[in-house]
Amino acid sequence: MASLTAFLFRRRGSRLAAAVLTAFVALTTLPPAVHGQTAAAPVQANTESTRPRIGLVLSGGGARGYAHIGVLKMLERMRIPVDVIAATSMGAVVGGLYASGMRADALEQKLSQVDLSDIAFDRNDRAKLPQSLREDDFQYPIGLSAGYGNGNLKLPAGLVQGNRLLALLKNWTAQWPDNIDFSRLPIPFKAMATDLATGDGVILDHGSLPLAMRASMAVPGLFAPFEVGGRTLVDGGLVSNLPVQLARDMGADIIIAVNIGSDLERPEDLASPAAVTQQMITILVGQNVRAQKALLRGQDVLIEPQLSELSFTDFAKGPQGVRQGERAAQGVEAKLATLSLSPHAYAAYRATHEPQGTLVAGARIDAIDVTTSGRVPPARVRQLIKVREGDAYDAEALNRELSALATTGDFETVTQQLVEQNGVHTLKIDAHEKSWGNQFFLFGLGMSTNFDGRGAFNINLGHRYPWLTQSGLEWRNDIVLGSNRASIHTELRQPLWQARGFYVAPYAEYSRRRSDLYFDDQPPTRDAKPFNNLTIETARAGVDLGIPLGRKGELRLGVNYVRKTATFNYLQLIADESGNVVDATAVDTLRTQQPAFRAQLTLDQLDDPLFPRSGYYFYSSVEAGFGSPDKKFNTAQAKGLERVMHFPSVLQSKRDGETQTVSERRE
Repeated sequence: MASLTAFLFRRRGSRLAAAVLTAFVALTTLPPAVHGQTAAAPVQANTESTRPRIGLVLSGGGARGYAHIGVLKMLERMRIPVDVIAATSMGAVVGGLYASGMRADALEQKLSQVDLSDIAFDRNDRAKLPQSLREDDFQYPIGLSAGYGNGNLKLPAGLVQGNRLLALLKNWTAQWPDNIDFSRLPIPFKAMATDLATGDGVILDHGSLPLAMRASMAVPGLFAPFEVGGRTLVDGGLVSNLPVQLARDMGADIIIAVNIGSDLERPEDLASPAAVTQQMITILVGQNVRAQKALLRGQDVLIEPQLSELSFTDFAKGPQGVRQGERAAQGVEAKLATLSLSPHAYAAYRATHEPQGTLVAGARIDAIDVTTSGRVPPARVRQLIKVREGDAYDAEALNRELSALATTGDFETVTQQLVEQNGVHTLKIDAHEKSWGNQFFLFGLGMSTNFDGRGAFNINLGHRYPWLTQSGLEWRNDIVLGSNRASIHTELRQPLWQARGFYVAPYAEYSRRRSDLYFDDQPPTRDAKPFNNLTIETARAGVDLGIPLGRKGELRLGVNYVRKTATFNYLQLIADESGNVVDATAVDTLRTQQPAFRAQLTLDQLDDPLFPRSGYYFYSSVEAGFGSPDKKFNTAQAKGLERVMHFPSVLQSKRDGETQTVSERRE
């Protein structure tokens, strides 16, 4: 957790980081868990063997936890048995998977096949998000938002909800029921967490294994707190980052403790407030680690990999962490060798610690119980998942559906558990709506320049009020205030066919923007100079039909009533119909109001709207006026991935059979 500070300052800014760290420091100063106060008396040797019971203790440390895998590989290579596991945070993730029957090589292989950084921080494939979320993401790329409820503005409890990590852990432990005693796992397992309400340590030893692993690594401020058994839990490292005493209480005679905590920096290297705050957190977490290390005895083994080049968030350097874990274990190989079993004895140990078949995979689902926490009706969740009563339980397929449900923007977390009671298998789906409000505000900032002294900026403000009714009605408002543009747009989106995403959207909008004018024969180069400048005001009210194009984009078709006015910002003399020179601002051909048809096409497959590395974006709009033969207009515009390209936008008026045209072009 030591590098969390720098990550927060880099990702979200100092003000948010300061708030997060204040909460973190307050929690870390609470008394340690009651389980780590005194050392328990040694437990007698296992009755099935003359060897001592060996307990493995794995500490927290984010991406540095890859080192645990290296230690496990070394233990397997040396034929050292593990009888119980006590772990915290990332150590609980590695330890829980290992306790469930996954060997070290398999664990390393699985982690190498996924981008754990994207998973841990809930970075979804943007191309798979609903178009409404991509629309917001494009307009508000910085991603700042706040909720509103009960008269107060609220922020999310964590920057990351952890839905993707939870789904991954559920997939990898799908063979185990969600109401299991962790002592029934191939290796008995317990995880440490912290009760956010009291500051007490909480031992997670039964229930859902993936939920326990997720709760144990809920780093305050970064990962949202997690509710288990009616208690709101956060990272166990706040009270016991190296739970030695917990392993003793589980019956371990000898402890192998792996500490991956961060080292303290030299005072001369603390060159920023972020570095000083990071040092403070390292000191506070280190206090409970030192207390637990003091409980180690002469026969116990302490392994501390050298991980100075790996930070809390360096998941991309996972293979390096594995190697460092192996090296650290090799450094105490002589002491570990005293715990090694013969090949025959180790084979017997492995045989008794293998998973005894799949316990729930393939079980028939007898009942489905869907719970939501707010406005979204349970029927909506049932509508979006394919599983039905009588189907075979397939955790991976179900988690894919629930992951898609979690990306709709309606929910904070979506979890599932298959619970068996009296021979009846009930699938429980719990969809928690966002806890920080039922209305949401979005904030964005845009700036641009053509590097010749001309630039522009926009401040974007958005408001979203989803699920005004049980049918899914949403109210959306957007305001843009900028140097060359100001606009306000309000609309209601009413789903027509929720399974397919069709909707109808009545709306009203007003915009005012400035646009440069160029001569038709003037080449569109960066050095081109406009001969005048227009202010274009548009007021429009209408209704659109929204048609989704899969997850590629959407098509909107509609009719509206529009009023447009174009005004020259500088004196512009032109010849009127009689050949007289007049001020162009007096010519009424630059004003029109009439009904119009409009079609808008959006295709958005960018991986990132702010700094795209792959994908494409295309938007086009075609509008044609009708019903007023003396003042007709047609407009067309398009935007591409690399630059904005506006096709000629034409205001036309017909008078006595003659057409006058003013065109604009903006690069």
